[in-house]
Amino acid sequence: MKKILLLTAISGSLLSGCYSTQINMSMGNMRLITSSADPQDVMNFASKACRDDFYEGASFLSKAGKEYRFKCVKAEENEILIPIPGTTIPPAKTAEAK
Repeated sequence: MKKILLLTAISGSLLSGCYSTQINMSMGNMRLITSSADPQDVMNFASKACRDDFYEGASFLSKAGKEYRFKCVKAEENEILIPIPGTTIPPAKTAEAK
């Protein structure tokens, strides 16, 4: 539990600039993110947060004001990653072969 809280605190401070973005709730594979940033920045933040928790990426569910709801998706669940309308899902970085 402490590891999840630490990751949440660290990942919330990764966005640079004057925008405020934070994960308000992380329950299972669901994430509630509050942000005043550009939708593409929010999508990038959500995707990174889910990948840091060993998921394939974030799938957009809904938006209400400044609150975005995402579902973290695993590859074996055969679910489609859905971006925020008007944005794209950033590609996952793969490990380079030695």
